[in-house]
Parts: sequence; structure tokens; C-alpha cells
Amino acid sequence: MKKFLIVGLGNIGEKYDNTRHNIGFKVVDAFVKENEESFSTEKLGDLAKLKVKGKTVFVLKPNTYMNLSGKAVLYWMKKENILIENTLIITDDLNIDFGKIRIKGKGSAGGHNGLKDIQDKLNTSSYPRFRFGVGANYNKGRQVDFVLGKWSNEEESELIERIPTSVNAITSFITAGLSNTMNTFNGK
Repeated sequence: MKKFLIVGLGNIGEKYDNTRHNIGFKVVDAFVKENEESFSTEKLGDLAKLKVKGKTVFVLKPNTYMNLSGKAVLYWMKKENILIENTLIITDDLNIDFGKIRIKGKGSAGGHNGLKDIQDKLNTSSYPRFRFGVGANYNKGRQVDFVLGKWSNEEESELIERIPTSVNAITSFITAGLSNTMNTFNGK
């Protein structure tokens, strides 16, 4: 039976709730809710286990903070014997326009510390990743404030539409594979 690991990156704690950097958490929360499941606190994060068309899916929100996400990803991949190609990492991306999706099977960390740590722990840059565009609407030197900042009211209203598209992209990754998902959702 095929197993999948879907990982939403973010930072734990109330002060990070609803920030751009936590879009990974927001997307997997919606995915788990859509599948009528819930998270429980496990080793190195909150975990939900569910079935999607007969496939076992583990959904993880690491509690290691963004910059140490690789530890939790590697732990759960090994514990549940999940192949790297069946692991999808969901994160924010400043280099993509707000609300746009870019799914790839490999690539650089692009300056993202969460992806960099995962790459270091997995010892490869060849793993599926789902980047959710948060845009780059900030002044020079204010990048950290921007990603750790709350969504604007306009962004909040657009997320209502964008999150379900993201949930559909995760389902597609599990049921139709990476290539089909990239063709269907990239740039949407």
C-alpha cells in the first residue's frame, strides 16, 4: 500500500498564527478538515492520519520551528517508511505572486531556511515541494517582517478562494501523481 507524507511548514505559537510564513500550516489544516480528520500531538509535530482513495496519508505540522523542519520530516519518513517521491513539502515563497502555486519535484531551497534544513537532513534537493506565493510587497531589508506579518484584509479574502485550490492540488498529488499535478495546478 502506498503511503504519503504531506508536510505543511510553519512556526508554532500564537504569535505566528495567520502569518504569511505559516501558509503551509493553513493549507494542511484545510486539507485535514476537508477529509474530516484531525491532528494529534506526536513526536516532533502534530500529525493526522487519513485515507485518500485507498492510500494512507500522514499529514504533518512540525513543531520544530521553520528553520529545523528537516528533523521532523526525516523522522516521520523513516518511522512510516515513506518514499521521498511520496513526500510533499508545502511552504511560502516570496518569489511567487500572492496566491499562485508552483509545484516541483526538485530544486534549490531558494533562500528558504525550512527547505534548506530539509535538503540538509534528506541529503538531496530532489523532493516534491509545493510553494504558495506570498508575493514580495515589502521594503528593502523588511523581508523577515513581511513573512512573519499577518495577511492583509484583501489577502485574507483571496485566501478563501486559494486554499481550496491548494487542497485540490494535494489530493491530486496523492491520486494523480506529481507530473499531472504540476500540469494542472502550476501557475493557478
